Amino acid sequence: MRKVISGKELEEKMSEAINLLCDTVKKTLGPKGNNIIIDHSSFTPFITNDGVTIAQNIESDDETINTILEIAKEASIKTNEVVGDGTTTTLVLLQSIYNSSMEYIKKGENPIILKKELEIILQEILRELNNYKIKPSKDTLKKIACISANDNEIGSLVSDIYKYVENKNSIVIKEVEENTLRYKLLKGYYLDTLVASPYFFKNNNDITFKDSFVLLYSTDLIDINEIGNILNFIIEKNSNLVIFANDYGVEFINNALSLNLNEGLNIVLLKVSEYGLKKNDIVNDLEIITNSKIIRDLNNISLNDLGFAKKIYIEKDTTRIDFDYNKRIKTHIDNIKKEEKRINDSYEKEFYLKRIAMFKKGIIELVIGSPTKIELREKRMRLDDAICAIFSAKEGVLPGSGITFLKIVSTMDNDSIASKIFKAALQKPFFQIMENAGEDVSLIKKNIAEKNYELVYNIHSQKYEDINNTNVIDSFSVTSYSLINACSIASMLITTTSLIINERENNLDKVSEYGNI
Repeated sequence: MRKVISGKELEEKMSEAINLLCDTVKKTLGPKGNNIIIDHSSFTPFITNDGVTIAQNIESDDETINTILEIAKEASIKTNEVVGDGTTTTLVLLQSIYNSSMEYIKKGENPIILKKELEIILQEILRELNNYKIKPSKDTLKKIACISANDNEIGSLVSDIYKYVENKNSIVIKEVEENTLRYKLLKGYYLDTLVASPYFFKNNNDITFKDSFVLLYSTDLIDINEIGNILNFIIEKNSNLVIFANDYGVEFINNALSLNLNEGLNIVLLKVSEYGLKKNDIVNDLEIITNSKIIRDLNNISLNDLGFAKKIYIEKDTTRIDFDYNKRIKTHIDNIKKEEKRINDSYEKEFYLKRIAMFKKGIIELVIGSPTKIELREKRMRLDDAICAIFSAKEGVLPGSGITFLKIVSTMDNDSIASKIFKAALQKPFFQIMENAGEDVSLIKKNIAEKNYELVYNIHSQKYEDINNTNVIDSFSVTSYSLINACSIASMLITTTSLIINERENNLDKVSEYGNI
């Protein structure tokens, strides 16, 4: 059954939802932000200060509030998707813009007109932000990573990785049980795979083939006799063979294992873990790097269809193939780049960027481990934040800790209602960061204002630093997208007058009725 909620009831529900979400998450903002414990039905409780993770786990028993929560969460989720950081700042700004706007609307302001005015002022602020942007040095990028992770070890390691890779999608994170944090550069094409049977490993954890032939088959392989000419060739050459197929029949797998055992062959049967179009793209990549031909009809199979790889390294769920860069691969990369530019979906775009990175420079395998699962989860989140932050900082950096917003506020001379709303909102991140650190917010702001906002307060050292020579830095992309997404969601909410929800029906009454028939 559908229910319509509007008027004062909707205003109260929206306010309650926004404040529930933002009041919870904003306590984590800054280098001395607090942690939150999250219980989950699927795994053990864990502790984190990752804004988007906390936001995604906030729910209410009230269906109306839950509906509004999902809309408000979109602001932080969108920021996280685009730049990978700034989710808490987004919610701090959202709460202030929304609450201030509603106060003016209650006094008679037209929400549609106010929304348009907010959009105009937002563009003015973004232009001003752009004026403060500077190109980051290597040392600055390291600081960005350390600040985002709130951990010097993780930040330093991520800044070391940065010089090897073109984008964050070329970093593969591997979790282990030991307490470690290390990385290595892996040249070659890296893909997720499944081995048809663990017995192919022959009591080892991995398989390394040098000078191996490669067979690509588009569907399932059922009868091993259908590739008899290929196997005879492999036996004659006393070589290795790696087969990629959609799936394998049990008899096919057993026969391949038998050949390995009795004939001394080295055959491995692999399946690509991806599905659909992604799987097709990966198989096409394999066709290029091994100089093979995808077989779709076993009746016409030829030795000329076989590919070749100088080295193949196979683990339980991944495979890496070395290849030589040539004109054929260069043309293939150019085609992938053209396709990537036409894609709007962020997840699909990441897949294309990862493929490009593997073809050009290789990937980074980043190994992370902790004594407990709870600590590992928290460590992983810090690592993800640092990686996203350093790559988003490529576009430029700004003085951090909310000081850039304060400086912009000091230059705003527009007295419109939209301008007043932004003036209040832009000060909130600074105040929240200082409040979470237990600092005297009013005194620090007074001291900074007296120096015409040319100082930044470093919470770690508890000292003031020159704005042009500070260790406290934010990414321009993170700062700007936080503001854009906060304003976007707040503007939509203030112009919403009704909410239609589906109320849950009490099926117990129906069961009782049927039971009495």
